Amino acid sequence: MSSLPAFEEPRLSLSKAGGDGAFHEQPAAPDLTLLDEEQEWTAFSRPVAQQPGRWESNVMIEGMYCAACALTIEDAIQSVPGVRSVEVSAGSHRAKVVWESQAVSPSGWMRAVHKAGYRALPANDVFARERRLVESRKALWRMMVAGLCMMQVMMYAYPAYVAQPGDLTLEMEQLLRWASWVLSLPVIFFSCGPFFSGAWQDVLHRRVSMDLPVALGMLITFVVSSVGTFDPTGIFGHEVYFDSLTMFVFFLLAGRWLESRLRDRTAGALETLMNRLPDSVLRLMPDGQFERVAVRRLQVGDVVRVLPGEAFPADGVLLQGHTSVDEALLTGESRPLTRQVGDEVISGSHNLSAMVQMRIDRVGEQTRFAQIVNLMESASTSKPAMARLADVIAKPFLIGVLIAAGLSCAYWWQTDPERALMVAVSVLIVTCPCALSLATPAAMLSAAGALAKRGVLVRRLTAFESLAEVDTVLFDKTGTLTRDAMVVNQIHVRQGATRQQVLALAAALAQNSLHPLSKALVTAATLEDTLEHWRVVQTTEHAGQGVSAEVIPASGSESAIRLRLGSASFCGVTPANASTLQVHLSDEAGWLASFEFQEDIRQDAQDTVAALQRAGISVYLLSGDASDAAHRVAEKVGIGEVRGNCSPQDKLDFLREFQDQGHKVAVVGDGLNDGPVLAGAHVSFAFGQAVPLAQAQADFLVSGGRLTNVADALMLSRRTLTVVRQNLSWAAIYNAVCVPLAVFGLIPAWLAGLGMASSSLLVVVNALRLSKDAQFERKA
Repeated sequence: MSSLPAFEEPRLSLSKAGGDGAFHEQPAAPDLTLLDEEQEWTAFSRPVAQQPGRWESNVMIEGMYCAACALTIEDAIQSVPGVRSVEVSAGSHRAKVVWESQAVSPSGWMRAVHKAGYRALPANDVFARERRLVESRKALWRMMVAGLCMMQVMMYAYPAYVAQPGDLTLEMEQLLRWASWVLSLPVIFFSCGPFFSGAWQDVLHRRVSMDLPVALGMLITFVVSSVGTFDPTGIFGHEVYFDSLTMFVFFLLAGRWLESRLRDRTAGALETLMNRLPDSVLRLMPDGQFERVAVRRLQVGDVVRVLPGEAFPADGVLLQGHTSVDEALLTGESRPLTRQVGDEVISGSHNLSAMVQMRIDRVGEQTRFAQIVNLMESASTSKPAMARLADVIAKPFLIGVLIAAGLSCAYWWQTDPERALMVAVSVLIVTCPCALSLATPAAMLSAAGALAKRGVLVRRLTAFESLAEVDTVLFDKTGTLTRDAMVVNQIHVRQGATRQQVLALAAALAQNSLHPLSKALVTAATLEDTLEHWRVVQTTEHAGQGVSAEVIPASGSESAIRLRLGSASFCGVTPANASTLQVHLSDEAGWLASFEFQEDIRQDAQDTVAALQRAGISVYLLSGDASDAAHRVAEKVGIGEVRGNCSPQDKLDFLREFQDQGHKVAVVGDGLNDGPVLAGAHVSFAFGQAVPLAQAQADFLVSGGRLTNVADALMLSRRTLTVVRQNLSWAAIYNAVCVPLAVFGLIPAWLAGLGMASSSLLVVVNALRLSKDAQFERKA
């Protein structure tokens, strides 16, 4: 997933869009034709499996603020021939577009977004961050200008509020009005630019978004106050509202600026991950020199040099050097890991301590980094059911707002035309569907970002809703509760021999074998520092039986010993306990030792099971291994319900039986033979990296080594749904209370602006609590 080449920055053209009042600098359509070259598609798109010619693209959308904007963009892209589906998330400002390469090119549907008044950019466009910083600075300047003018206007308005009859002469009152009018001009022509620009686009495209009622409110307030200033004896001359205008503009801009900053933090894990690859890297040339080339030009077999502080550009193997790497955002492993010659490194991880050389083994979509990014992009554009409902409500709600404002104005006009217009302004300003549309995606994106930092990738945000309702968890055994490797459990030795002696002898024979049990013996000897005590003179491997060899002490002071390591029949012994997995060691005198093995149970398996049970979750173990082996593992980790000898169909039948009983079931497997049961579960976790991530059936992918992440995700999902309900309740209560008050003229315009800004801000701040990278509470 290398960065895209920067396409030409657009020139600026003047259009009547209101960015600086009547006119505003609007970017002309950017040159997107570079993105139509097929070799560039893989940087922001991927082919849809088993559907030739169909591509799925993930892009960022600039210029959108609410759910109505998301629906407008969806309609614009969907209208382009060749586009099969589109999803736009108001929470993450990202879109997922599925299109046919034979019918349309990327520039085609991106231009449709631009014509709708927004801008579509590849998610890893090299100028995206700079543009966002520029926009953030502009927003800050608009807010500061509005704030400064607001304070000055409030000073001029204050005497009118406190003066007694006769304290202010007409000339002095008129002078204060003119001063307030002059100070309101920068607010209207500069600070209000984004609102007027969005409203003008709404008018041009015959649509409605949140900018339209807000801009109408600002314009009406300024016009009414200006008329009162120029004609103080007219119907609008009784009072001016420059203080209310500047105040609610400042509140709205401050709320929007803070909301954008907080939203960037909630979705920051995805952007941080996507920007981990370097733009270029030093590649070894045929003449032995290193040349800096773009990462997208790397090919399998290339040798590159990675400097300290740089990220590895692809998956590969170290050929030279010894360093520490940071894989925290990819695997959830928080500690630096040691890598030396022969070790694998993954793209996106950071080289921390020394310069190294690596051979490229996988590039592009084949790397784990690309698969992780694809999954997170899909999650950031998916829409939970509650978010879809909010999006559907947004447009009718805004139309209802305009109608309510018109009716309120008509009702009050009969008695007080000036107040009638200001009541309409309050109705237009106070109503805010933004809080409703952000309630669900803000919380779920925040939770997904927190899990991503721990090595848990969320494929579908909708899974949070299902996970929060889970009451049963089914675990696979091998590769999930246990690791793939075996470990030495017990050692039985002949009288006169010691544990360290027989382990050293067995490891000497086993270190040249690739058998899993041989690796376990070598690992055990390494941990006890006995591996180098003996040296093998001659080795013979007997297929399916074991290894025979002659060994001598490493010191060379004794004669060679003839040994056999393998099965009971090969070593000529009768096992004392045939139910356990054993390897035997014998010498010329006969049986010397027996080694019992067990699966390497994950250290946190017992803690994970206990945490789930404390939360009221029923835990079951389903395994394809023999029943006695499954029961041994279940007993060690604290699971009481076990089924062994299960085929994939048996697991699926067991799952459906529980679902038919009304249980909400989550399945945790390693993705090897658990595909059917993972796909059939309400929620599924694929643990480990045995299967390519992009092909996994799971909703959550645990790429790190901590099984406790499963319990953490379940606890976090419950907290997430609680936050979503809090946000939805707040949005509903706010509108239910404030709209009637505004209609009856009980909310002034400045308070309406404060209420609108604070409602959206409260929703985002509440969601942000979920993104803190801390140990999640495990509440019963």
